Amino acid sequence: MEEKLTSKELEDRYFMKAFGRDLKLVKGSGSYVWDEDGKKYLDLVAGIAVCSTGHCNPSVVEAVCSQAKELIHISNLYYVPNQGELAKKLVEISGIPGGRVFLSNSGAEANEGAIKLARIRTGRKNFVAFIDGFHGRTMASLAVTHKPAIREPFEPLEPKCKFIKYGDLQALSEAVDENTAGVFIEGIQGEAGIVPAPRGFYEGVRKICDEKGALLICDEVQSGMGRTGKWFYYQSTGVIPDIVSIAKGIASGLPMGAIVAREGLTFNPGEHGSTFAGGPLVCAAALATIKVIEENLGEVTDKGRMFMEGLKELSPRGMGLMIGIPAGEERCPKIAAICREKGVLVNCASHGTIRLVPPLTITKEEIKEAIAVIKSAFEETA
Repeated sequence: MEEKLTSKELEDRYFMKAFGRDLKLVKGSGSYVWDEDGKKYLDLVAGIAVCSTGHCNPSVVEAVCSQAKELIHISNLYYVPNQGELAKKLVEISGIPGGRVFLSNSGAEANEGAIKLARIRTGRKNFVAFIDGFHGRTMASLAVTHKPAIREPFEPLEPKCKFIKYGDLQALSEAVDENTAGVFIEGIQGEAGIVPAPRGFYEGVRKICDEKGALLICDEVQSGMGRTGKWFYYQSTGVIPDIVSIAKGIASGLPMGAIVAREGLTFNPGEHGSTFAGGPLVCAAALATIKVIEENLGEVTDKGRMFMEGLKELSPRGMGLMIGIPAGEERCPKIAAICREKGVLVNCASHGTIRLVPPLTITKEEIKEAIAVIKSAFEETA
């Protein structure tokens, strides 16, 4: 008889130990997920800001199933169903004049594309990014990611990148020179613990990039697709980037990333490519996702305000449904564990921060449920 192994036993035997985990989720619907024992959880992690329309949103499921019956993959040797329609929609919601799209399979790949595009169109080789910024784990995206623990073991890395303090315009002006192809920036540093940009910072970064001839590259992988109450964070500043990178919430859990670049910035034939990127299935999911977000976007700010007001004694920070609560390095995992025991999933970002990035479709009753559990967990660990 064939040996029947648990998920943990299978992972221990066959899977590279790159992740730390001890919970198996097997089902999702709306804002809730269930584990293999049938326990129900309110999911405020949402695949780390990925499941923007909730789990198994009926409109997205229908679009995926319908497309899967027609064509799953054909490659970019041919015109791909849904791809042009999605590109048009992304340009429209980005607000970038004359924008053009390149699709990828993840946020890291999107940032890799931004790096290549910036280099080849400017003729410059180097980049500037910010301390605590996160832009991916592939080699080039890792080069512009600050976190020493994940970057330094893989050095030397390309491209060359200078890291400066987030919010320091003087340091940025000094760092950007004639060799700088682009400046990578997150409007809200997600992995750093939901750290919003200081007032006026984006406008200052745009000005410096214009003066020095560097491209402004806005990483909206975590903050984009409606999460902050706008389609993209930069739309709350009036600043328009040269390139924006998108992923996570774009396709409700199917693997997709994208860049939108302004007029005059484009790849020529042979300069970039991908076998799987922008296939008919993921594009169908993305189009359905955008439609659902459009229907819910007007409520994101109010839902975020409800979270902030309900948790105000815990000093939350963020924007829309991208919220961080400072807890401390030792206390944070304890709070997350108590929340999980009480049926609410949260996670710890850097610097001991409880991160809340729930589905944009979360209801007000579910928000009340979440607030009660989180406050209880903080009280139990006080």
